[in-house]
Amino acid sequence: MTTTEVSQEPVLDVTAEAADGAVSAVRAPSRPPALSPSRANDFMQCPLLFRFRTVDRLPEPPSAAAARGTLVHSVLERLYDAPLGERTLAAAHDLLPGEWDRLLEADDRYTSLFTDGIGPDGQDREGWLAGAGSLLGTYFTLEDPNRLEPAERELLVESQLDGGPLLRGIVDRLDVAPTGAVRVVDYKTGKSPRPGYESSAVFQMRFYGLVLWRERGVLPKMLQLVYLGDGQVLRGEPTTGQLEQTEQKIRTIWSAIEDAARTGEWKPRRSKLCGWCAHQSMCPEFGGTPPEIPEGAIPLRLGITV
Repeated sequence: MTTTEVSQEPVLDVTAEAADGAVSAVRAPSRPPALSPSRANDFMQCPLLFRFRTVDRLPEPPSAAAARGTLVHSVLERLYDAPLGERTLAAAHDLLPGEWDRLLEADDRYTSLFTDGIGPDGQDREGWLAGAGSLLGTYFTLEDPNRLEPAERELLVESQLDGGPLLRGIVDRLDVAPTGAVRVVDYKTGKSPRPGYESSAVFQMRFYGLVLWRERGVLPKMLQLVYLGDGQVLRGEPTTGQLEQTEQKIRTIWSAIEDAARTGEWKPRRSKLCGWCAHQSMCPEFGGTPPEIPEGAIPLRLGITV
């Protein structure tokens, strides 16, 4: 994959349930445990972070950046409900207040971002929504939604690896050309990675490409990441060899997860990213002590017998 600037032209999710603060009780997951690109990246970044998020399900305070990203993804998904010719920037801006209210209703943790009417960065509700509107404006400089008709939006994709985990992810957009060529598109509301730091993004997209290839038998023609924070687009045409390498990498990660689950050694890995972690107080690298793993959490949330 290479990064190019385009001008003038959106759980192991061992995703069963979101963290709700009740770390002593473990509920049966609503879906089978699965490995997502985000959780795989968590493990590569720090095995203890993976444990906190996936096994313990420790709550994390909502992030202003993540909330804005969720909002923009929701608007871009809904925008394509409009008929061709009506997918305008003004229409996208009009969707913002309603989509934000819908997200607040779905997850009341977002309300904590605003205190006495003042939200992140000292802005009121309208000012904060305007920041999301700016990201939508960038989107319209990169693509014309009136020239696109996505085959799928917010597509849940799954594939069971033989002798490995169930893979799961959500693809923001899937485009299919008249020739049958498939393009996988993911929106990012942050800035594009600096040269040499694209590995996490490339892994995520190849993960999606692998799942689609295994399930549909079609090798995606293009994997595309759209960065609304700086108007950059990361594109790549995957090969079968690259996706096979991605599968092997996933198997290696999964094997390490199984080892950690069975030995109980979820080792912290200190890095510059520690400054963003919500769990420093429980991390041995910062003088903390991890909590006891809830009884039954590992088999239910990872599908691993210990």
